[in-house]
Amino acid sequence: MGIKWIKKLVKLVIVIVVLAVIFLFGASLYLSPQSKLEKADTIVVISGGDTDARINEGVALYMDGFSDRIIFSGAAAEGDISNASAMKNIAMRKGVPAKAILIEEDSKTTEENAKDVAKIINSNGFKSMILVTSPYHQRRAYEAFRGALGKDFKIINHSAKDSQWRKADWWSNSEARFLTIGEVLKNLYALVNK
Repeated sequence: MGIKWIKKLVKLVIVIVVLAVIFLFGASLYLSPQSKLEKADTIVVISGGDTDARINEGVALYMDGFSDRIIFSGAAAEGDISNASAMKNIAMRKGVPAKAILIEEDSKTTEENAKDVAKIINSNGFKSMILVTSPYHQRRAYEAFRGALGKDFKIINHSAKDSQWRKADWWSNSEARFLTIGEVLKNLYALVNK
């Protein structure tokens, strides 16, 4: 091996290390955009991932006065009752009045959540929302809702705390690594297919 070859190998290793560090920190920053919390016309909570954490965060935002309406979105994962209806029932047990809750029970994907909830939002004349999902899912959900609602609609990103995923150390456990890599790939797929 010559000196030139060793120098090239060292440069390659440095580039790989730098890219790995960028991916470790950049992926979490990209996947989990957060907005400054402010009052909105509605809080939208979509099912999936750590649904209990999402419900709890949506209810907490409602109780703290960030909106007087909540929309729960999601079809049945299994059985006869939709995720949205189950989420509504839990929210009511936590003190949210039924009249404050709207549900969307047909969507099975993030894109369907956005399109179906957009119909409810438009029919109610809402102009702003707080979007609640898991932190690793926030970017993709935001992009789907942005596409369904248009650039002039105000979307406030606010993730629930997920039991498995942390922005600062998602690489430390296998479930979080799986979620992150899956979301990065889903985001890339969505960008390519815009």
